[in-house]
Amino acid sequence: MMVSRHKKYSLLFATISLLASCSVGKQVGKQANRLLLKDSAIAAGHIGISIFEPATGKYWYNHNGDKYFVPASNTKLFSLYAGMKYLGDSLVGMKVTQTDIGLFLTPSGDPTLLHPDFENQPIVDFLSKINLPLFSDLDLRPINGHGRGWAWDDYDASYMNERSAMPVFGNSLVVSGKSSEPMYFPKRAAVTMVAKNNNQNGYINDVSRSRYSNDFSFVANGKKSSKMVIPFISSLPLAFDILGDTIHQKIELAGSIDSNKIIRTFVLHSQPSDSLFTPMMKWSDNFFAEQTLLMASNEKLGYMSDRDMIDFLLTNDLKAIPQMPKWVDGSGLSRYNLFTPQSFVFVLNQLNNEFDFDRIKNILPTGGEGTLSSLYKTEAGFIFAKTGTLSNNCALSGYLITKKNKLLIFSILANNYQTSATPVRRAVEQFLKGIRERY
Repeated sequence: MMVSRHKKYSLLFATISLLASCSVGKQVGKQANRLLLKDSAIAAGHIGISIFEPATGKYWYNHNGDKYFVPASNTKLFSLYAGMKYLGDSLVGMKVTQTDIGLFLTPSGDPTLLHPDFENQPIVDFLSKINLPLFSDLDLRPINGHGRGWAWDDYDASYMNERSAMPVFGNSLVVSGKSSEPMYFPKRAAVTMVAKNNNQNGYINDVSRSRYSNDFSFVANGKKSSKMVIPFISSLPLAFDILGDTIHQKIELAGSIDSNKIIRTFVLHSQPSDSLFTPMMKWSDNFFAEQTLLMASNEKLGYMSDRDMIDFLLTNDLKAIPQMPKWVDGSGLSRYNLFTPQSFVFVLNQLNNEFDFDRIKNILPTGGEGTLSSLYKTEAGFIFAKTGTLSNNCALSGYLITKKNKLLIFSILANNYQTSATPVRRAVEQFLKGIRERY
């Protein structure tokens, strides 16, 4: 049977493309074998590598790409997707219901309320000008301050703020000054603040909190002033008390609004969404990531539940994910999280398909900034990626633009090595720099 010239060319082109693809895969595999798989630090543990080209829809390379790893803060990429999908351009800071007796305030999980990193405070400005009585809506689902699998003895670490329906001041106390005159803010968050030592002239250089109460103690041996940040135990009554103190108006604890005549309901927006997503990703802010997932749940499901929102995403927007992850929190603090490299490639591809890539590039850190401040400096503007670090586990997933202007999506997850993360990160850096230079 005669084969048309067109079919011959099509067959030839397909054959050449297949050979080229195989060739690239072999070359990348050689680099991975030399720089990663045989690296003394990495070889003692486990590593998964996936390199994907969105333009062709094909993987250049997979090594354990379908195997599960503890991803650490790479989990935030999934929280970012939830936030970008459901939070819109600006955050809902508060829902307000006007009734015949005053305004009922229903929190939305917004972590920027009174947060020191956000100078502009629209919610505070609005409430400060209101002459109506204010009431707190306490009829909300309870939220566990700590996620499943979080290290319990890190409860007072600065990176493990409690999640809550209404964060204020980042649910953290800032402590400074000398032993003789300790300064801390917000004042109402501390039940007690006592010194552990008698050095009256020393500056505070260590702060701790009781496990189950907002009783704080400090050590003052420092020679210069510094600010110590420590989480406090959050609750809705405490949060409304602090907000009321800030706007100089008492907010009555009223519970449900059901028994009152509703006149109108409206929302107050706080900050541009990307002003939250950017520090969440560039500086790997755990608290912002947890609250982003809760806010996305509030917007989509009508209530705040990280578990229910995760279930919704995995059975709807992300149902085509190649390997179903075990996803338990928004930040990646939990070692219960288990993801594959291909699952991160999938969500990064989803982000790229659904949102403007320039926006994504502004949110993720590039070389020389954020958590990549000491890495990829010569690749600034050509790599945009999220780091992840827990002891004996590190990860890097993101986008790489090669010298030939090819956009690649990659995910490299390393677990159970016995060194520090530094040699692993440097080996991964050399591997990705080689791919960028060669292709």
